[in-house]
Amino acid sequence: MSTLAVGIDIGGTGIKGALVDVASGELAGDRVKVPTPEGGDPDAVLAAVAGMVAGFGSEADGVPVGVCFPAIVRHGRTMSAANVSKRWIGLEADRLFETALGRRIHFVNDADAAGVAEARFGAAAGVDGLVIVTTLGTGIGSAFLYDGVLVPNTELGHLQLKGRDAERLASFSAKERGHLSWRRWADRLQLFYGTVEFLFSPELFIVGGGVSKNHEEFLPLLELTTPIVPATLRNNAGILGAAWLAAGPHAR
Repeated sequence: MSTLAVGIDIGGTGIKGALVDVASGELAGDRVKVPTPEGGDPDAVLAAVAGMVAGFGSEADGVPVGVCFPAIVRHGRTMSAANVSKRWIGLEADRLFETALGRRIHFVNDADAAGVAEARFGAAAGVDGLVIVTTLGTGIGSAFLYDGVLVPNTELGHLQLKGRDAERLASFSAKERGHLSWRRWADRLQLFYGTVEFLFSPELFIVGGGVSKNHEEFLPLLELTTPIVPATLRNNAGILGAAWLAAGPHAR
């Protein structure tokens, strides 16, 4: 039985994808990236994804495709849209892509896909209880894994802190907008993670996003009871998680 699946990570500016061996959690070929079509229209994005999948060659013929996307995803429908066309809202994305690509498709929120990857192959592998994965970037994405099982569509970035969305206060883009030092940004992260810790009492926090490569600058400044560690899979996390979900028992 094949252990291959395609993972696609759709973002506001770029679409990344690769053929994945979901048994090992390794890429089975080169990772490819193309620009997200301007405006992020579903038909244009679908055409870009179809071209990418075709470019993976005969090894990818007929294998399932997992797609992670910056939206709430319920039963294959994309229920929100961040940095892409509003036409995605309420769209039966699974069905649209299945019809066009002629194979099984599994859509998932991008932070959820990264969380699944960290639970299967990364920093949360083998950790029991509640693990909360957060991605610090333009906003704050989140994923809850309980005993390795995804609890989908959490939106911790929209927790209210001081009357504002947490991601407006504590995302990496907030640090950049405010020209904050690591120390001042860590004070905001302390408020965010301290609130989440109080509400959910997790066993582990995992911090992803591009800024996680600089984790030594800010994670040691946080005072939490819960261990907090950087993500390990970095830019491949969404691809790996989406592919695993498409191939695994959670796929439709």
